[in-house]
Amino acid sequence: MSKRIELKSLNVYYSKFLAVEDVNMVIEPKAITAFIGPSGCGKSTLIRTLNRMHEVIPGAYVEGSLTMDGEDIYAAEVDPVKVRRQVGMVFQRPNPFPTMSIKENVLSGYKLNNNRMSKSDADELTEKALVGANLWNEVKDRLDRPGSSLSGGQQQRLCIARAIAVEPDVILMDEPTSALDPISTAAIEDLAVELKEKFTVVIVTHNMQQASRISDMTAFFNIAGTGMPGKLIEYDRTEKIFSNPTQKQTEDYVSGRFG
Repeated sequence: MSKRIELKSLNVYYSKFLAVEDVNMVIEPKAITAFIGPSGCGKSTLIRTLNRMHEVIPGAYVEGSLTMDGEDIYAAEVDPVKVRRQVGMVFQRPNPFPTMSIKENVLSGYKLNNNRMSKSDADELTEKALVGANLWNEVKDRLDRPGSSLSGGQQQRLCIARAIAVEPDVILMDEPTSALDPISTAAIEDLAVELKEKFTVVIVTHNMQQASRISDMTAFFNIAGTGMPGKLIEYDRTEKIFSNPTQKQTEDYVSGRFG
């Protein structure tokens, strides 16, 4: 089930440092939302608040409200591990577990949740997740090989398979193609477009063409200077952000005049 995410007056802190200030936005289900903006403007920090991943850094916390289908994911009684199960994450560099086989990588998230399953169920889930990540045909004859034996682009799709195997509601991608060649990048982009049929997809990207190609909505973040908080400058339909933005800062950024 794809979820609607709403951020209201969200501030993100690392101890006393305000990293991202006063974000208000609604991330729609069954759509791809791109976060763009110069380095250091808080895009990766903000995407990590969507599954409470930033909290692994000591002293990190949020103020304001962040809800998924109306449920406050920062409420005191909410288990962050449960949130991360609902909200899968794919990182910039492919990070399959090096000591695990392809199949074990796919099932690792499921097993972390202490779910026991029969061999036939495990086989079925492995195939389903790898088909979902457009990787099945390339690896079905070598599922026992190490995940690290795959190419970079295949490893990234394996990480996506691992994320979708636990059947989350939301998939976060933090610059998922920045370390990949153009062919692998195209494969991940095509996959992201397919994934939005089932999931809410949020992607951080420095690639303007990528944002304009695959996203439905685009959020532009900027920073006034070093040590200042990142801010959401403009959030709208992608075609509007790239063709007719409201803010001059957005126009300067997407037309390549700065950043």
